[in-house]
Parts: sequence; structure tokens; C-alpha cells
Amino acid sequence: MMYMAAEAVSSYRAQSWTGGHSDAGYLNGSFIPVSRYSFCPLWKDDRLAIRPRQHLLIDHGTTLEARPDGDTKGFGHAKDSEPAAAGYVLAVDVGTTTIQGHVYGKQAEIVGSAIEKTALLYPQPGWVELEPEALYEQFVKVAQAAVHDSGAKPSEIVALGISTQRATFCTWHRETGKPFHNLLGWQDLRASHLVKDWNRSFSFRCLQGACKLLHTFSRQQRFQAASILRFSTQHVTLRLVWALRNIPQLGTAVREGNCCFGCIDTWLLYKLTNGQVYATDYSNASSTGVFDPFQMAWSGLLCSLFSIPPEIFPPIRDTGHIFGYTDKAVLGVSVPVAALIADQQAAMFGECCFTHGDVKLTMGTGTFANMNTGEHPYTAVAGLYPLVGWKIGDEVVFLAEGNAADTGTSIEWAGHLGLFTDVAETADIANSVPDTDGVYFVPSFSGIQVPVNDPSACTAMFGLRPSTTPAHIVRAILESLIFRNKLLLDTMERETGIAIASIRVDGGVSNNTFVVQQTADVLGKTVHRAKRTNMSCQGAAFLAGLVVGFWTDRSQLVAMCGRHQQFEPRKGPLSMMDAFHRWEKAVERTRGWYNPENMRA
Repeated sequence: MMYMAAEAVSSYRAQSWTGGHSDAGYLNGSFIPVSRYSFCPLWKDDRLAIRPRQHLLIDHGTTLEARPDGDTKGFGHAKDSEPAAAGYVLAVDVGTTTIQGHVYGKQAEIVGSAIEKTALLYPQPGWVELEPEALYEQFVKVAQAAVHDSGAKPSEIVALGISTQRATFCTWHRETGKPFHNLLGWQDLRASHLVKDWNRSFSFRCLQGACKLLHTFSRQQRFQAASILRFSTQHVTLRLVWALRNIPQLGTAVREGNCCFGCIDTWLLYKLTNGQVYATDYSNASSTGVFDPFQMAWSGLLCSLFSIPPEIFPPIRDTGHIFGYTDKAVLGVSVPVAALIADQQAAMFGECCFTHGDVKLTMGTGTFANMNTGEHPYTAVAGLYPLVGWKIGDEVVFLAEGNAADTGTSIEWAGHLGLFTDVAETADIANSVPDTDGVYFVPSFSGIQVPVNDPSACTAMFGLRPSTTPAHIVRAILESLIFRNKLLLDTMERETGIAIASIRVDGGVSNNTFVVQQTADVLGKTVHRAKRTNMSCQGAAFLAGLVVGFWTDRSQLVAMCGRHQQFEPRKGPLSMMDAFHRWEKAVERTRGWYNPENMRA
């Protein structure tokens, strides 16, 4: 017989994927009833015996594919993995604007790649959507193209790791798999009026006051976190409330118990396994705003507060874990899906930010600053939020995160205005003038996040003069991104009380040397730029490779994850700091510009 690690059935409970539960049996060789499919003995060594060529639907619906006798490749967690045979790891990153796939060799070298732009939809002002089926088709196309580009045989792909943008979600019918609506993007503002109303509501203030009182007596951080909680449009919570209120067929399915909720990771996993696996991981779950990092579970408090049925949420699994196997129609063979991880957490893992105080700054469509806070979630008051970085077996690593939404968006907007013809020119254009000639730009197409936290702020440009040139405007736009970096990291260091150990930058905007060097200058700290800009893909590959034994331990990853370039802070005049303080005044003038009632219409 073939054996599987017992973590796959850690709850010792079984159910079919259609939702029926049956309590599992016992340890010490007793039999576990596994839905209506088979009976399996759980031996004293915590390994589950199953017959070859069977499928088990166990542990809240996760499908684990049986392999022939003696073939244990791919099962278990990274800590238990044994070296895998030579082959390749496929990783696909679903970002906000692109889907990128890379095939990695043993030395983490990229041997094949593919990329496609996502088809973002803007049906109304402030609404941002993706068509679920189209996104899945793009994902498969990218995965197939990357494998083809590598020259590898599909049978040589030993694992698939998936990194995804976070908090972009849809809901679908549990039985038919048909979505009730498009994926609602993390930048979507349709629930902004709900966010503002809830943050100002009397009932919410009462809840915060009660939690503050409970924290005073218990000193439990989870009560402190609840006492300073503020909702954001980027969280799933109130966008999901909007969907439940405004999509009739969704409400009907919820009442009938036929609704599945999932962010992009869950949707793709469901589709890749032909509807057999319905799950998410801790990093993605913690990024929704409906997850309690102190209890490591979906938040019963928030579900009760917003009347969200908790049963619509997927089971949560370890980040590095065999979730199931792809349908053969995807790549021609069944490949183990060995990692699901949210994109920013994936970039942390890909950058090998394994040390307490390590900071990763990803500058892509938006900017995300993450700090490794170790084994405990951290609570801050300025809009930073605790996330699960990854969970592998008994290890849980938490992060503190803050973000700014409109980094690459601002540069792309400037290109549409004709301020430059090639984004690669922007660093030289910015360096062609000594300063901005008094021009200041505030990048807030999606509001301003940490530490200002105002979804109704507007994008604005101040200080235009007859002497202003396109070069001044380009420099002002790039400087605004640098100032947002400083605002984020200053807040992070101040709020957490943790000294920054190192700063590593990645993402497409990190290719801009002007931005990276000036960030080092204004922070007064050394900044390391990644060898590759898409570290999310590499992080997903690293995790998947560890799970199946393609790589053996993290020291091996660190050795392969070399730094490409180091930027030392330059000593110079205080003009940049003066400009930063003037920019902060400009930010204040953009606050509250949009009337939420107008946005609702």
C-alpha cells in the first residue's frame, strides 16, 4: 500500500465535496469512514493507507489522488519531504495586470516563461472586475506556454506553485460551479460608502469600546486589534456585503446552502482540479479581512456583525501542502498543486525574508511593504495589519503590512498622457532636472492608504507654473512614489517597534534606478534590489519545490537567492526632506475630496 502524511487528515473528519459531513474515526489502527467512497485505516505511525488508483475526498473536501504502491513523491509537508528526481517546478503568478508563468530548474534558474495581460473590466466608475472563466483560461494558457517554452516534457513538471493577487473574489454555485458575478478586484471602490458608514457607525464604535475594555482587563492582543479595527475597501468584507445585498441569485444560493466563496487562489484550484478541491491557504485567508490571525480561523465576530454565513468560506490549509492534482486536460498529465500563496507573502518567501525584522518592498501596480514579525501577529494603530506570511506544518510566520494602491498605475497614467514614450526612460527624464520646480503629485486614484487611510482622497498635482516641463512632472510623479515608501516604512518601524533588519525591493517599478536610489536616500538605509523583479513567482516555486523535495531546505534557497544590486544612502542636501514635508501638506489637501454619496451613484 501507499501511505500519506497524516497532516492531510489532521482534523480526522471526512466529507464529500458536495458538502456532506461524517465524523471520522479513531487513532491506533481504527477505520475512518471517508464519505461514501471507501474505508481507510489510520495506523499508529499517523500515515493513511489507501488503495492504488482511488480518489479520496477527505478533510473538508480536499481531493488527494492515490498513487501506485511505493510511490510517495509529492505527499507531506516541506519538513517531511525527500529529495525528488530531476525535473522542473512550474510557478504561475496572477497579478493585477499580468499573469506570469516560469519554469524553474534545480538552481532556481528560469528555463521557460510566458506572460499575458489580465483583462480588467471597468463597468462603472470605481468598479474593477475580472471575468472568472476568462481568467482561468488565461492561467492555463500561460502555464502551457511556459512549459512549452522551457522545452520540458509535462511529465517532468514535479509540482505547481500558485501565487495570486489577494482579496479579489467571486462566488459560485456549489453544484454547477457557475459564478454568480465577476471577480471583484481589490481596487474596487463600490463599497466605499459602506466602509465609511460602518467606520462611523454607533454600533461599531460600541464594539470597539467593548473590545478596548476587554483588552484592558485581559491584555489579549486580539481585543486590542478589534478595538482599533477600521474597514477598508481593499478588504473583502464590505465588498462581499455589497454582493450579498445586490445580487439576488447569490442571496438565494446562500439561503439554500449552495454558495461557494473564493478569492482567485480558491477559484483557480477549484477549476484546475475539475471542481474536486475547494480550499484556500492561510496567507490568502488572512488577506481577506474576514480572518482572525489570533485564532487562525475565519472570524466568527465579523461574520456575525455583517450577517455573512461562515459556511460559504473555504477550508484553510497550510501554504506548503499538496492541495490536489491538476486535471490532465491542463498540461496533459496530473501535476500536484503543492503551494497556494498570496502574492506579497510569496514575494517575501521568494526574497528569503526569513529573519525577524526583514522588510520587503514590492512596487508593482501598488506598493506593499511587509515586515517579518516572527511567530506572533502584531497589532498597530495606523492602518498596518497583521497577516500570515506562510504556514508550513507547525511553523507560522506573521507579517505586518502596509500598502499604497497606485504605484505602477500612476506611471502608466503618465505614459497615457504622453509624458514619455517608454517607461524605461523615466529615470533618465527625472534625472534630467535637479528638482520638480515646486510641483507635487499625490497618487491616490484608489484613495490613500497607510497611514492616512482615506478612501475619498483624490489624485492631484500642485504647484504647476508656466516654467513647468514634462520632465518636472515625471520627476514629481516618481518622487511621490518615493515619499509613499518613506511614509510606509517610517510608520512600520515606529508602530511595530522592530528595527528594520534589511530592505529588499522587487516588482516592476523597482527596475527604475531613480526610485530605488532616492528611496535609499530618504530612508537613510541600504536597499537591496532583487535579481528578478517577479519574486512572487519565485516564492511560489520555492514553496512547491520544498513540499515535493525538489529543494531540501531553506539554506539552499538562500544560497540561490543572490542580490543583484545594492543601493547605499547618499549624503546630500536636505532638499529631498524639505520636499517630503511639502508633499505631506499636499496629501492633506486631497483628503475627503470625493463625496461618498456621489460615488454611490
